[in-house]
Amino acid sequence: MAAYRVGCAGWVLPKSHQPAFPEEGSHLERYAGRFTAVEINSSFYRPHSPATYARWAASVPTDFRFSVKVPRAITHDQRLVATDVLLDVFLSEARALGEKLGCLLVQLPPSLAYDAATAESFFNDLRTQYQGTVALEARHASWFTSDVETRLRAHRVARVAADPAPVPAAAEPAGWPEVVYVRLHGSPRVYYSAYDEQYLDMLGKRVRDAATRAHDVWCIFDNTAFGAAVPNALGLMARLSSDS
Repeated sequence: MAAYRVGCAGWVLPKSHQPAFPEEGSHLERYAGRFTAVEINSSFYRPHSPATYARWAASVPTDFRFSVKVPRAITHDQRLVATDVLLDVFLSEARALGEKLGCLLVQLPPSLAYDAATAESFFNDLRTQYQGTVALEARHASWFTSDVETRLRAHRVARVAADPAPVPAAAEPAGWPEVVYVRLHGSPRVYYSAYDEQYLDMLGKRVRDAATRAHDVWCIFDNTAFGAAVPNALGLMARLSSDS
């Protein structure tokens, strides 16, 4: 069975749910007392020093893992073109997480269509520098074809299963089958809406099923605007724990 990596996009703890976490420590230390993973989204907007990444890594248990979002300078500004130097700088920082660097998340802008030459060059550069887990959240319809999936498998890149899905195929994981990465942005209102009990029941079954096939299963709640991510993630953890 795969390891369940359940967490949120960031480790801010809503005041109303702080009693569910250890009383002592930083927000990250308290967060890691209940969850097994976190997604660092701030790396998308600004760099963090290796010392900062190292401090975060030292704050969490041995089996905790970070997913780090690739900077927008690479995905949105350069649109994956000529990014080898930018990748090198980013990885020189994020590698300070050591063994707790669990995944790189590559989120593409909705306007970025698939171009075979650009994608091949980018993933070749990425794989030259980094051999760990990579998850791709594509949002343009052109990325959801059998040919693209074949190339993602060749580069060992998992395609994110997203909710809400920009196209129907985006709701299901694809690409490299050893990793399943689910990102839950909130629906119907993105970043704001909470998921109800019925949805969490379904999600728990979906995660358990994925764990029978994949080596690593990530489930990240990104509905953080009104604090729904933490209770939703706790609800999913409770469902997965009750079946262990």
